[in-house]
Amino acid sequence: MSLTGALSSAISALSAQSQSLSMISDNIANSSTTGYKTTSAMFDSLVTASSNTTSYASGGVTVSGRANITQQGLLAATSNATDVAIQGSGFFVVTDAKSGGTVAYTRNGAFTTDNAGYLQNSGYYLEGWRTDADGNVVGSESASNLEAINTQIASTSGSATTKTTIEANLPSDAATGDTYTSSMTVYDSLGASNSMQVTWTKTGTNTWSASFANPTSASDTTTATGTASGTIDITFNSDGSLASTSPNPATVSITGWTDGAADSTITMNLGTAGKTDGLTQYASGETTPSVNVTSIDSDGLSYGKLSSVSIGDDGLVNATYSNGQTIAIYKIAVATFADPSGLAASSNGIYSATVTSGNATLQGSGENGAGTIYGSELEQSTTDTSSQFSDMISAQQAYSAASQIISTVSEMYDTLISAVR
Repeated sequence: MSLTGALSSAISALSAQSQSLSMISDNIANSSTTGYKTTSAMFDSLVTASSNTTSYASGGVTVSGRANITQQGLLAATSNATDVAIQGSGFFVVTDAKSGGTVAYTRNGAFTTDNAGYLQNSGYYLEGWRTDADGNVVGSESASNLEAINTQIASTSGSATTKTTIEANLPSDAATGDTYTSSMTVYDSLGASNSMQVTWTKTGTNTWSASFANPTSASDTTTATGTASGTIDITFNSDGSLASTSPNPATVSITGWTDGAADSTITMNLGTAGKTDGLTQYASGETTPSVNVTSIDSDGLSYGKLSSVSIGDDGLVNATYSNGQTIAIYKIAVATFADPSGLAASSNGIYSATVTSGNATLQGSGENGAGTIYGSELEQSTTDTSSQFSDMISAQQAYSAASQIISTVSEMYDTLISAVR
């Protein structure tokens, strides 16, 4: 019956517009939610098989929600060093446990460190690949190599001196057998600072030797901290430039560190043969000649504690220590999908892979079509409140019109019943 069909169609419209309003309500409620993706109402008509050219049977309408997962939100700068956002396609890989958890994906990069040092957001832990200090991934960039990012994995820092560069002038007007001393700073593998004296001895025309005293504590030069060995023979050209060193490369070894540090081998960079970029031999012009040291620079770092963690625009998690050193400790993975719209959504902006979405492909920031990671930024909600209010008005009008149809059908039924009576 036409009236019954009209009533059924109007009821389906009420149901569809109610669901549409629910989606609009969710979108507006999440207008400030980080990484939120709006849901749009998609309406489809229902047609009955009994309709033909001479009679019409109304069908109605059905509605489904389409999550706009691939829609890019604006990136906003924040003051939190562990906030992170993706510009472009892809998701952060997270897990619900520090190890052996269920893998999920998110665009919400508002991560903070918990009391154990892990980067987490709403109970989900950010995953990445472990790197060396230069940011190179240790192992492969694969799913099996991912782990929850633990900022406490390298809570202290300190490195041994492996190279010392000296720029100085040894006086050509010194007499054979004259000696001079300089001092250099040396760090052991535990980050302890030590002082080591270098003795320069003129052994002949255009020839010198450098010998090294046992290192002493930087805080107490009377306390020996190891045993140094190695003597360097130095030869200069007649123009004052460096001719050669023996051994080449020049090295000094330190064994038996009293604090238990590993033995050290230090390469001495004394300059380039034929040039004046390191050691030189020119007349001092002084009554009492002396060694003129321009600089003595040693690598290595003193002991330091983790002071802060930040995420760089390249997706590297960097640790900064009290000794001034900053090193990379993790690289954040970006997961891309063949059909990201097929992901299953959960609360807190979490998504799960499905048969429709396909399996995740893991990439580094900006690699092979993956989005670029930006530190200290967050992706804003994609909700446009103006368009949502417009959709809400349309839904309200359609709902009112459908309810009016029900009222009209009711009146027509009353007329029909009255006619029968």
